[in-house]
Amino acid sequence: MPYEKHEIVPDVISTPPETVARVNYISGVSANFGNVLTPRQVKDIPKVEWDTEAGFYYLLCMTDPDAPSRKDPKFREWHHWLVGNIPGTDISKGETLSEYVGSGPPEKTGLHRYVFLVYKQPGLLKFDEQRLTNRSGENRGCFKIQKFAEKYNLGIPVAGNFYQAEWDDYVPELYKQLGA
Repeated sequence: MPYEKHEIVPDVISTPPETVARVNYISGVSANFGNVLTPRQVKDIPKVEWDTEAGFYYLLCMTDPDAPSRKDPKFREWHHWLVGNIPGTDISKGETLSEYVGSGPPEKTGLHRYVFLVYKQPGLLKFDEQRLTNRSGENRGCFKIQKFAEKYNLGIPVAGNFYQAEWDDYVPELYKQLGA
């Protein structure tokens, strides 16, 4: 029910995942279904694990439906990370479509939801999306993971988790990295 309570269903997905994606940051914090973390705590790529089936590939997405704010989500969703063709949970062996960008909610926009979703792929996929670096925020807004999942026949997410964050003193550093 946490996906409904925090309105991830219906803002991001129509059906919640049945299992948990374990999201742990080197800063010592973990995503836990809506807990509040700071942008500084989540600036580095987390370790994400989920239950897998042998021989399958997975896709991992981290997306923010609250860009630029929850009250005015005109850029919903701003995707922070997208990796496909992951064998099991070995993200380093997957195909990075969008490099990881930590949370960077604008000042005075309140809490944003950062949603991790894992999809089991129907097989090895050939993605035609532009590859995005973590040095620019271009082409990340107005993404829809549900439409992406439909395009590649991914079905509903098999695992997920999320946290919330709002502006802190790390955000200007992140914006500088993104060239803003």
